Amino acid sequence: MNASLEGLFSPCSMHSDTVPLLQNGQHAQNGQHPQNGQHAHGQLPAPTLRPLPPPMSPRPRVQRSQPVHILPVRRLQEEDQQFRTSSLPAIPNPFPELCGPRSPPVLAPGSLPPSQAPVKQDVKIFTEDGTGKVVEILADMTARDLCQLLVYRSHCVDDNSWTLVEYHPHLGLERCVEDHELVAQVEGTMASESKFLFRKNYAKYEFFKNPMNFFPEQMVTWCQQSNGSQTQLLQNFLNSSSCPEIQGFLHVKDLGRKSWKRLYVCLRRSGLYFSTKGTSKEPRHLQLLADLEDSTVFTLIAGKKQYSAPTDHGLCIKPNKVRNETKELRLLCAEDEQSLACWMTAFRLLKYGMLLYQSYRIPQERKAMLSPFSTPVRSVSENSLVAMDFSGQTGRVINNPAEAQSAALEEGHAWRKRSTRMNVLGSQSPLHPSTLSTVIHRTQHWFHGRITREESHRIIKQQGLVDGLFLLRDSQSNPKAFVLTLCHHQKIKNFQILPYEDDGQIFFTLDDGNTRFSDLIQLVDFYQLNKGVLPCRLKHHCIRVAL
Repeated sequence: MNASLEGLFSPCSMHSDTVPLLQNGQHAQNGQHPQNGQHAHGQLPAPTLRPLPPPMSPRPRVQRSQPVHILPVRRLQEEDQQFRTSSLPAIPNPFPELCGPRSPPVLAPGSLPPSQAPVKQDVKIFTEDGTGKVVEILADMTARDLCQLLVYRSHCVDDNSWTLVEYHPHLGLERCVEDHELVAQVEGTMASESKFLFRKNYAKYEFFKNPMNFFPEQMVTWCQQSNGSQTQLLQNFLNSSSCPEIQGFLHVKDLGRKSWKRLYVCLRRSGLYFSTKGTSKEPRHLQLLADLEDSTVFTLIAGKKQYSAPTDHGLCIKPNKVRNETKELRLLCAEDEQSLACWMTAFRLLKYGMLLYQSYRIPQERKAMLSPFSTPVRSVSENSLVAMDFSGQTGRVINNPAEAQSAALEEGHAWRKRSTRMNVLGSQSPLHPSTLSTVIHRTQHWFHGRITREESHRIIKQQGLVDGLFLLRDSQSNPKAFVLTLCHHQKIKNFQILPYEDDGQIFFTLDDGNTRFSDLIQLVDFYQLNKGVLPCRLKHHCIRVAL
């Protein structure tokens, strides 16, 4: 027996109540125990005459009296798997030699700590085309987290303009869920007919960039006796001690009736009030119209058709306890789109305050932290493009708009000559101008096909009335023409793209042939660089995705 095994069976390593082992696995007889490290076989009587078992193979060096220490990292990794065994019946321990002298070799039920699995639930998300997808979310998942998950699964560009929309078709209401709101809590206030939509909203935080476009001077009054500037406007909204008042005329629907009244309304931090005497804001002439504490503000989808609203610029203050009833809905209508945007933005700022600003700053701070290490994915339509000239040995930036237009036309002519030469040589390539120019644009996200004028305006409004938001569609009046729908200064304008024939070739133009393009992709690329006859350059395109 070697030194390590002798030390294992020495008296200093034995418990007082254990029975020592002898050679060949025999126990001590007549109650005698080995002393002072002497071998026990020298103190026993002569063994009986019986055959000895064959010699056993040497056992591994396992110290049975010492516990095996589990590393903390491994324990954390196996924690979830071990917790699941708390509800199982008693099972034999596969390693009984690791148990202490008093611990049983069986795992009793409930011996492990109880598990606290994260609460999960299924949420169905729909897109504009009506398709839906079930997504499993956690109870503490925010709307921003869910949008980023959908963007990742849909292989879209994450430009922080995607949003989750709370849609109530039976009430004709919808709103963009704020990024900080919990999806599970919002779903708890929705009826069974309601659903979530996934879409773009470029105007979600546009008021932080251009506040004066959303707050006309005639609609803003400062509570404090100090002149407010453009830089102080948002600070006063975010400050809980002082805020500007929003005032103006709104059409208000009587509760439980179909009639509408035009009233002078004032929005304060304490609530929404209307004046009983003209435009007076004296305390005795103001009455509470709606409390925003336990309410949510929505926009009306079809106010004229469903509620006989006087305008198409409607909004609704819906109490959170209301599910399907329309009697308790406070319906309002603004005069135009700009005043509606002002009221909606003021409602959001007064209700959520700094939470909106923090949600606006999070993507920018994250982008600033990641910029030294990686290059984020960027969308071409989101950035300012420049015209380049690669005719020489090195490329150069074309700063002159006239030169950029001439270079685009020359490139188009050269492309047509190459494609015509390929066709003349007998190639069956689909690059023939007569077929490619009428098909290639249908693969682009900004082309929406055969939709009506009203549908194109609705898509523009849904995805945010910001400058440069556009889409292209087929013309309803001219089957050979197309229409460019563009938003500028919160107004939607339409420009017809007509075919133009020159030297047997078909071009597309917006300005009666002064600027001609061989296909719509060249046209869109050009007006992303130069505004030309348009009121502004093309910046954002309306997009629909399939989950």
